[in-house]
Order: sequence, then C-alpha cells, then structure tokens
Amino acid sequence: MTYLIESIHRLIEFTSSFDKEVLDIVLLSFRVSLSAVFFSSLISLPFSLLLALKEFPGRRVIISIVNSLLMIPAVAIGLIVYLLLARRGPLGAIGLLYTPWAMVVAQTLLAIPIITSLSLAALQSVKRSVRETAVTLGVNLPQLIMTMFKEARYPLMAALIMAFARVIGETGMTMVVGGNIRGSTRVMTTAIALETMKGSFELA
Repeated sequence: MTYLIESIHRLIEFTSSFDKEVLDIVLLSFRVSLSAVFFSSLISLPFSLLLALKEFPGRRVIISIVNSLLMIPAVAIGLIVYLLLARRGPLGAIGLLYTPWAMVVAQTLLAIPIITSLSLAALQSVKRSVRETAVTLGVNLPQLIMTMFKEARYPLMAALIMAFARVIGETGMTMVVGGNIRGSTRVMTTAIALETMKGSFELA
C-alpha cells in the first residue's frame, strides 16, 4: 500500500513538471493516429458508400472479406508492413521503416476495415424511404451522397472515433514498425510498455 501511495505521489510530482519528453510522446501519438484515421477515411468512406449504394457481382463477398479483416491481429499487420518496408523488402529503398510514417501506414491498414465496416452499417441504416424520397425529388448523385452522409453523420463520427481509439491504443504493431526509438518513434503505448518493464510506474 505504501508503494502505491509513493507511486501516486511521484506521479503527481512528475505530471506537474510538464516534462517535454512526455509532451512530445503524447503529441506524436496523436499526430500519428489522427493521420492514420484521416488517410484511412479517404479510402474507407467512399468505398463504404459504393457498397451501400450499388449492387454488383461479388459485393457480398467483398463485404465478408472486409468484416473478416477485422479479426486479423494488429501485430500481424505490423509484421506485413515491416517485411514490406525492411531494407531487403520490396519497399525498402523508401527508407520508411522505424519512422513515424511507418506507424501511420500500419495504423492506416488497421483502421481501414474498421471504418469501412462501421460506415457501411451506418449508411445502410439510412432509411430506404429517405433515399427513395431524394431520388423522387430529382436530386443528383452528389446531393444524394450528401443527404446520406448527413442522415448517418453521428454513426459515421462514432466509426471514426472507434477507429482512432483502436489505433492509438495499439502497442505491438507500433513497436514492430516504429522501433520505439526515443525522440523519434516513441508513442504513449510503447513508452508505457517500456517504462513498466523498467519498473518506472509513475512515468508509465
């Protein structure tokens, strides 16, 4: 009990000092994860809209594949990105491994099926009567798309928030592709893991 109280006391002292390294770690965490959600949204939202509006051969198969990708372990995605970006990998010449951009790439791949699946459910939840009314009123495709996004805006926002929470809380994948390099690729989750192993619980 004394150890716990001492750790809490040291935690208060540490946080009140506004340590620059900790602030840099927090800012990098948000910068990487927000970038990943942004890039994944550029892919997922149009794709989910296409799946919601169009019937085409193989649509159900694609939806099943997207839903199946939700079950892939994040560390497996990290390993794939590592193999692609490693020096001997097909994209090794780019030199992205162990950089924040490598973490963005991995987190983007993790977020894409999450946003796609949840956005598709949100867009499909828009009442058919709303879509039929919009078509009856003679709206064009861009107006129909805006109407659907407006009707489903809260579930879509929830999808983005859920994806952000998922990627910012990932440890193993981020450590594999980022390397947890101090001052470069160390983010909150990898810093917590490292400091916990070192016994620095107040810093963690």
